[in-house]
Amino acid sequence: MASSPMETADLPQPPTDARDAAPRSSEPVVRLRALTKTYGKVEALRGLDMDVPPGPVGLLGPNGAGKTTLIGLLLGLLEPTSGEATIAGVSPTTRSQRVEIRKRVGYMPESDCLLPLMSGVELVSTLGRMTGLSKEDAMTRAHEVLDYVELEEARYRPLDGYSTGMKQRLKLAQALVHDPDLLLLDEPTNGLDPKGRREMLRLVDDLGRNQGKNVLLCSQLLPDVEKTCDHVIVIVQGQARLSGASAERTAADQHSVRVEASGDEELLRRALDASDLTWEPAPSRPEAPGRTGLVVTLPPGVEDSDVIFGAAAAAGVVLRSVEPQRSTLEEVFLRAVDGDDVPASNNGAPTA
Repeated sequence: MASSPMETADLPQPPTDARDAAPRSSEPVVRLRALTKTYGKVEALRGLDMDVPPGPVGLLGPNGAGKTTLIGLLLGLLEPTSGEATIAGVSPTTRSQRVEIRKRVGYMPESDCLLPLMSGVELVSTLGRMTGLSKEDAMTRAHEVLDYVELEEARYRPLDGYSTGMKQRLKLAQALVHDPDLLLLDEPTNGLDPKGRREMLRLVDDLGRNQGKNVLLCSQLLPDVEKTCDHVIVIVQGQARLSGASAERTAADQHSVRVEASGDEELLRRALDASDLTWEPAPSRPEAPGRTGLVVTLPPGVEDSDVIFGAAAAAGVVLRSVEPQRSTLEEVFLRAVDGDDVPASNNGAPTA
């Protein structure tokens, strides 16, 4: 597989299914209301209100936020102490409904879950049968998903000969085998080298954005979420602290402008000081690590950058670029964790 930036044209086609032709619903894939889960005196989820919209969604949260408990509930492995939950159209209030959830959710665990002494196709088909597929359908689907994750040449190889990258792709294949309504991917790039990470992210991106799959990506690597997800949810201390479209959450801040000078940046700093403009060093650009700049905060009520151009012209400074400052997902995450991005109207619960 090529290691160029994310492109999907050269990816093998995913397995086909009659449901692939249906448009993606606008209804939430997961809907949680006042959901609580306690372990003795420990409250892992505290009245959690959360809607997971269709499409690729990133689930973020610091250690101890309740993500592991939430994953167990989404898989039907745990029963909530109180509250309401609907996962892939099923409310897990009975054993049969929790079994049904496992048929509708595909899970790629963070930890190694592979059975020894099996080949790739044996493992995937076996797990497919456990979701309710017939023996013939499970084997057919196993071959299709192994082709999709580019393990076709290793399908008959024993698993103890698989590299870390191959094992991660095999775990993705078994999550896909029964064509679930929701793919739950827990740290899918865990342990991968840069090339393997790019390959995995291309698959996740293709599934969520090109193939119409509903994906919930749990990751501590914020760049992974930025590259593959259209929506982000942050949970903190068992509650949803933030939920929204990634593009909106990282949108340009009209009150902050990134400025780069052509020539001596010190002259620009003096010019800004002389005009009583507040500035700070700009974060480095991953695509241009050698370039520096300043982030200038516009005065209250000022909506354009004319004041910056005026200060620079007065000092004889030529500006190379002036652009609105865009937040990174890391900044959004940290504000949510610190409680700085919580809407006062709903105590941080996401809106539908």
